[in-house]
Amino acid sequence: MKDITKKYTNGEVTIVWKPGLCIHSAICFKGLGEVFHPQELPWITMEKSSSEKIVEQIKRCPSGALSYYLNQKSNEEVNVEAETIVETSPNGPLLVYGNVSIKNNDGIITKKNNVTAFCRCGSSGNKPFCDGSHKKIGFVG
Repeated sequence: MKDITKKYTNGEVTIVWKPGLCIHSAICFKGLGEVFHPQELPWITMEKSSSEKIVEQIKRCPSGALSYYLNQKSNEEVNVEAETIVETSPNGPLLVYGNVSIKNNDGIITKKNNVTAFCRCGSSGNKPFCDGSHKKIGFVG
């Protein structure tokens, strides 16, 4: 998997897109289609909405493929003040909303916030995270 990162900015907020993490949940363009339109280039047009609406939509991204930072505060860690909620996505990943610390076999801890998608089908090449493989194998569950 290539480690590609693309950035889009409106001067106030910068969207960071990592296509290798995308699980194609379509939450971005179903929620804010005037900004996110994957059939066009560029696929993100930030001038079509407010920074506040864009940030709120990015917070719903279950894979972490979309993230953001405020240009004046790019070094601040984002911390969601909310109860942690776990939700099963039909025929897809386990979605965890809130702050999560994931410890791998080597003891390295990765911190995630907002929404994190965990693999349920067993086919992800990025375990424990979902990489969209459930769609390729026809996972039902």
